[in-house]
Amino acid sequence: MKKIVLATGNDHKTEEFKDLFADSEFKILSAVKYGGMPEVIEDGNTFQSNAYLKAYALSKQIDKKHWVIADDSGLEVDHLAGAPGIYSARYAGVGASDIENMDKLLKNLKGLSKSKRRARFRCVLCLIDKDSGTYYFEGTCEGKIGLKPKGKFGFGYDPIFIPDGHKASFAELGESIKSQLSHRARAVLACKQFFKKKL
Repeated sequence: MKKIVLATGNDHKTEEFKDLFADSEFKILSAVKYGGMPEVIEDGNTFQSNAYLKAYALSKQIDKKHWVIADDSGLEVDHLAGAPGIYSARYAGVGASDIENMDKLLKNLKGLSKSKRRARFRCVLCLIDKDSGTYYFEGTCEGKIGLKPKGKFGFGYDPIFIPDGHKASFAELGESIKSQLSHRARAVLACKQFFKKKL
């Protein structure tokens, strides 16, 4: 089985990626096994550039022993001109909690009708192979922002994001459904299709 090291220090994300790659010939390994995720200043102005910064930093640290994959993802709200976007994790400030980020977003959308609460999750993966080849894969999930947080599953903005075709939030739907619909799942699917052609 081939190994891919995930460039993140987020345990939730590591478990999600392990599940998403479970049916493939690749095993996702945590950066913790290789000294932890190096500190990266995510100063890119796109999801793609930030994903690359993370993947490159880890690939350099492990000296190209394995393939490395990183993702950068976030929530884009149409009414807010795509915000919070690349600042999703720190929308309410550096070190802000999920609840603080959601509260700020809900306040910025207060009073808006459902039709004006259109949003999407976007994910861009950056894959760097052992020969420094770099590849990108993207996935999106369209939906809308709910009026208040609902559900106890998931993390980030999951409690307020309602994907198209559903009346419940990601945090209510649970991982089995989310793994089929999510932006990350769709980006990973594109990555797995790439592997089938390349390897």
